[in-house]
This record gives sequence, structure tokens and C-alpha cells, in this order.
Amino acid sequence: MMSPRDLAIADLTMREAARAASGKRVDFLLVAEMVAPGSRVLDVGCGDGELLELLATTRGCDARGIELSREGVNAAVTRGLAVIQGDADIDLADYPDDTFDYVILSQTIQATRRPKWVLEQMLRVGRSAIVSFPNFGFWRMRLDLLLNGRMPRTDNLPYGWHDTPNIHFCTIRDFVELVEEVGAQIERAAALDGAGQKVRFNLPWGVWNLLGEQAVFLLTRKG
Repeated sequence: MMSPRDLAIADLTMREAARAASGKRVDFLLVAEMVAPGSRVLDVGCGDGELLELLATTRGCDARGIELSREGVNAAVTRGLAVIQGDADIDLADYPDDTFDYVILSQTIQATRRPKWVLEQMLRVGRSAIVSFPNFGFWRMRLDLLLNGRMPRTDNLPYGWHDTPNIHFCTIRDFVELVEEVGAQIERAAALDGAGQKVRFNLPWGVWNLLGEQAVFLLTRKG
């Protein structure tokens, strides 16, 4: 099992991928677009706090975070952010219902031990949940596995099978099924191709699953 330090390094490596011309990660910009100004936000697995800082400065959010690695917590606190050390697989249970307007899980759900439980807790703790993740159904991943017969690597998933922090790979279609299983509703969604451009919204999930290297979903509870 990877140490907190190794997880922090791996997370920071992933967070360097897919940045816009502004220097901000494209998926972070998509997440920020989905968050209403002035909201109360919890970023679960917030790393060094880059997304939290973006939400605080551009959306005026009351932005807080939890992060597993001490290195990530220290980096976020250095930015002046309210971040504590915690484990998404355990500590979300300690938060009361509807504590936040949004609970965010950015490029982290595949590294949790209990993805379904984590998603259910996010939708309990927050009025809305935003989840982004790398899509293991992306065409380059499929082609690499088909031609080379080995676990694929991309800029978003640069690790070997033996040292990756990602233990629950999923595709966009897998995630949509999980959303239905937990009784949530998709309010907004976006998929990004390998160049960081949005896949057309009106295409079916199967095409998103093929063309999207990563995805961002805004969810709410039904009813």
C-alpha cells in the first residue's frame, strides 16, 4: 500500500495534467463553473488546495477541505486555506446532513476504498455533489490494452499497475450506473477529450465513454 507521501506525489502529478492556457487545470475550471458564487464548499481529497483557492478567489466560496496526506495539508495551509487531515473513506461520516452546499471529489473517487459509500455520504453532507474522474473507457486506453496487452498509461493515469493509488477504475457508463444506484440525479455533466476540449453535450453516453478522457458530473439528491 502506498504511503501518504507517495499518494501526495501521485496526486500532485495528476493535478499537473490538462491545464488551460491560463495555467489552471481544465477540469478545475469546469468544476468552478458548476459552483454557485458564495457557496459553502467541501473539497474531499483536496491535495495542495489549488481547486479550493480557485473557488475562494473566483467564486467567493467558503471553501474548506480534507486531505489524506500531511504534505498536501501543509501545502494547502500555506496557501491560507482551511484544510484538515482526513480520510474520505472514514471521516465523511462525522459531518452532519446538509453542512455544505457542494461536496467535491476531484480525480479521487477511483482512489477510494468504498466509492459508493463515499458518494452517498457526499450527497448527505452536501446539497449537491461534484465528481470528476479519469475515464478508463477512453479510446486510447482501450487501444493500448488491445494492442499492447498491458495496463494503459496516460497523462491522467501515469502509474504502473503495481504502484498506482487508483484501486477502482471506472468508465463514464459505470459512473452513470452508480449515480442511478445511489438514487441521485445528474444536473450537469461534461466530458473532456485528450486535448482538454469538451465533447459535444448532445452525444449519447456511449460516445462520451469512447471520446472522453475525463468527466465532471454535478449531482443532486432526487426528491
